[in-house]
Amino acid sequence: MVNKDFFKALQDLEAEKKIDADTFIQTLETALTSAYKKMYGEAKSAMVKLYPERSTIRIYSYKTVVDADEPEDPDKQISLKEAKLLKKSYKVGDIVAVEETTKDFGRIAAQTAKQVVMQKLREMERQTAISELSEKEDELLTTVVKRVDGDTVYVQIAGTNTEGVMMKNDQIPGDKFNVGDRVKVYVKKIKDSFKGPQIQVSRSNIGFVRKLFELEIPEVASGEVKIKNIARDPGNRAKVAVFTEKANVDAIGACVGNRGIRINTIINELNGEKIDLVEYSDDPLEYIARALSPAKVLSVETNDSLNMSQVIVPDDKLSLAIGKGGQNVRLAAKLTGWKIDVKPESFMKPTQTEKTETEYELTELSDDTSFDMSDLEELEPIEEDSVSDEDKE
Repeated sequence: MVNKDFFKALQDLEAEKKIDADTFIQTLETALTSAYKKMYGEAKSAMVKLYPERSTIRIYSYKTVVDADEPEDPDKQISLKEAKLLKKSYKVGDIVAVEETTKDFGRIAAQTAKQVVMQKLREMERQTAISELSEKEDELLTTVVKRVDGDTVYVQIAGTNTEGVMMKNDQIPGDKFNVGDRVKVYVKKIKDSFKGPQIQVSRSNIGFVRKLFELEIPEVASGEVKIKNIARDPGNRAKVAVFTEKANVDAIGACVGNRGIRINTIINELNGEKIDLVEYSDDPLEYIARALSPAKVLSVETNDSLNMSQVIVPDDKLSLAIGKGGQNVRLAAKLTGWKIDVKPESFMKPTQTEKTETEYELTELSDDTSFDMSDLEELEPIEEDSVSDEDKE
């Protein structure tokens, strides 16, 4: 059977690995009981009990007392005559605990105990790792590229034996990595798996931009300047709404820094991604107008029930307000939480025969932007005979 050295090892594990002894003993008893049943029959109603204080293991089988000289099920029943030999007070229906003496179970018990100890250690190490890593979630870390496998980059998390995984969609377009490179990443998610804790890191997440602002701008880190929201098209453009409750603090100026040094440091880390700093306002009309920067806005009207807004811009600023591929107005909608319908100034003039309307709904940045050109009036077809030879040339 298991000797004293085994129980001494359990005490050492409890001290070194912070394993709860009672929980560990219960787990081991369950495993040994299962091993015993596999060896001597599943039908047995048996239980293995550990007594660390005496450094012993006992095996008991539980049988019901029956009024018969020869029980029908010897694994689960004991005759009243046999039971009274153990204890005179036993009567029919009582449960008798009979200690089993097995010479061969010692080797099986030792092997099972070793397996349980190793499994428990792995579980404890995994739980400890997850607990330590959970503190790093939603944080900005400087890591070292460990390996690159196709489009997937694996980085070493400092102070741990765990890798961070950065998938293709978590990288900024234009990112290039080589083994040994030091790279800043945002810890997006930590999850457990049968292979151990997995850390998902990102550079395309809006959390990466937020943490860069906290790192490079002291007023943001201290809370003097607060970030209301961020909308981002990774690698191309981001809009960051900031505000302050301090009368003597310029939120935009604090983010820009002396000669733009602060914002430029962030832009460089983002591979040249443009950043529009927007001063947040509780007034949705003003907030929407500012969010469409750098375009000039003439007027804004909102419909609260539909969560929609209509924005009028100068005709020559329409394309600027919309942005390439609808990027500017799409980010503005994401930033403010309002659907934005952009119209040129000429749309408001009743004499105008042509008007252009583009409506952008608040969608995910990955959604395709659609253009509603239903307001364009059909043009009269030009007859070929009316075109001069000079015009044709």
